[in-house]
Amino acid sequence: MTVDFNPIMIDLGLIKVSWYGMMYVLGFIGSYLLVRYQMKKKDFGITRIEVENLYFYLIIGLMVGARLGYVLFYDLKMYLADPLQIFAVWRGGMSFHGGLIGVLVVGVLFSWKNRRSFWKVADLIIVTAPIGLGLGRIGNFINGELYGRATDLPWAMIFPRGGNVPRHPSQLYECALEGGVLFAILWLLKDRKLPTGGLLALFIFFYGCFRFFVEFFREPDAHIGFIIGPFTLGQVFSFIMMAGGVILYSFLKKR
Repeated sequence: MTVDFNPIMIDLGLIKVSWYGMMYVLGFIGSYLLVRYQMKKKDFGITRIEVENLYFYLIIGLMVGARLGYVLFYDLKMYLADPLQIFAVWRGGMSFHGGLIGVLVVGVLFSWKNRRSFWKVADLIIVTAPIGLGLGRIGNFINGELYGRATDLPWAMIFPRGGNVPRHPSQLYECALEGGVLFAILWLLKDRKLPTGGLLALFIFFYGCFRFFVEFFREPDAHIGFIIGPFTLGQVFSFIMMAGGVILYSFLKKR
């Protein structure tokens, strides 16, 4: 099967809506609806108006963090040579790890300004984060980007950007693990007796595990390749996340 979808969902001439952009929108809508559902069941010490304001800032934090993360972590040399390309977001280049840092910074600042518990707010929202992650990977699949390594497995697919070579549909692997499985784990654990902030720590740990695993099937970035032996830059960041999740959970439990 050849993956060659039109990345543009709606084309009205000057106005174009991409499938990838729509996945972001659907991800935030799905997250917000589930957050409101949780707030009806339990008091998280934050009002509906505050949550709506927070989501506005989270969108900004995610977009800015994801873009700057890609620039700093993945192709700094190119952007230093042509700084204006930093603003050319329509050409792609978004980093999950940068986006995570962006939303965490926004969450901390928002909680501090409004005198709310960052850990409670984080537990409320992070449970829904896998929805956006899963939809985002579907967007990557439609765009035919972030494809997998060459394989002869029956479900291998050909991505035009990767040449006429059957490859792992690694975007779908990530959608299933980072989206579906991670959401199921957090949703099932959200009502268990965990330390406040524990769900955030578990999200960081399990995302790191799943991303580390899938990177073995995902084609490394051509301009970066492998960093340490058979490991990619994504796996280095994922290992840091796994370690960070364990440390954070232990810290929160002792509190």
